[in-house]
Amino acid sequence: MKQKKARENYCLGIESTADDFSVGISTFNGEILANIISAYMPPEGGIHPREAARHHAETASKVLEEAFKKAEIKPQDLSIIAFSQGPGLGPCLRTGATVARALASDLGIPLVGVNHCVAHIEIGKLKTDAKDPVTLYVSGGNTIVSAFDSGRYRVFGETLDIALGNCLDVFAREAGLYQKPSMPFGAVVEKLAAKGKKLVLLPYTVKGMDMSFSGLLTAATNLLKKGEYKLEDLCYSLQETVFSMVTEVTERALAHTEKREVLLTGGVAANKRLQSMIKAIAEEHDAEFCVVPSEFAIDNGAMIAWTGVLAYKQGIATPIEKSFVKLRWRLEEVEVPWVK
Repeated sequence: MKQKKARENYCLGIESTADDFSVGISTFNGEILANIISAYMPPEGGIHPREAARHHAETASKVLEEAFKKAEIKPQDLSIIAFSQGPGLGPCLRTGATVARALASDLGIPLVGVNHCVAHIEIGKLKTDAKDPVTLYVSGGNTIVSAFDSGRYRVFGETLDIALGNCLDVFAREAGLYQKPSMPFGAVVEKLAAKGKKLVLLPYTVKGMDMSFSGLLTAATNLLKKGEYKLEDLCYSLQETVFSMVTEVTERALAHTEKREVLLTGGVAANKRLQSMIKAIAEEHDAEFCVVPSEFAIDNGAMIAWTGVLAYKQGIATPIEKSFVKLRWRLEEVEVPWVK
């Protein structure tokens, strides 16, 4: 049994922006004691917000119990509760927020609303020791190139339509690829792409510092239906094109800011090909390449807990009456006083 520390040392974080319901527990020094994730797996198609929210509600108590068991602490040992306040899917966000409010009220401790995008950056910095990076955050719901300036994480480039992870997921579903519970669609595409040899020309759309993936997805899907190319070649071509787009924008942000670190975070950060491309531009600009560990790349409660700690240390808390969820809470709207 671990020796228990003072009550003020623990923060419990709840993540529920989309298909994952997760509970993480962090100390105020950044030690992650628990990071339990329960993923909603739709029988077919994409995420159904209400069904995902129902999954979150049904599994919340079990995930909480597992997190406390893993951390070897009791609810009474907690000092604060943090939760993903946005951006995300409304029903899913509200379910997590309800659980967080109930815990904070029952325990009589402060509540801290956390921006999901900021949390992905902060857990990446914590786990890689990055200090002031240009960040490429790529997931099923977001594609953002950002860097810190004047009190906030500024967006230097982003998707104009669908996110990169969503692009890969939709193509995989259109291709009828089997999704194992332990292997996301993106990982299935990556595996097939490694066998591809022919680069098929697909739309490459970078507008200024922003990217568009919808036309690319439509073109790849149409070629898939025609059956003129091997699936492995289409997966390879799709990956190379979308990754080249985000790499180009990341490199330009790096050249503009002259930062000395590049951080890759979010669910798609686990892709080895994307890692190699971002690492190459980092080396070209004499910057250190940092990638978040895979267990913290996907949506997780630990990142919410740690970001809640950072905010709380700066005197930030969210009154219950103001803890409404923010479905479109943009990254650059959040003040981050803990970053200097």
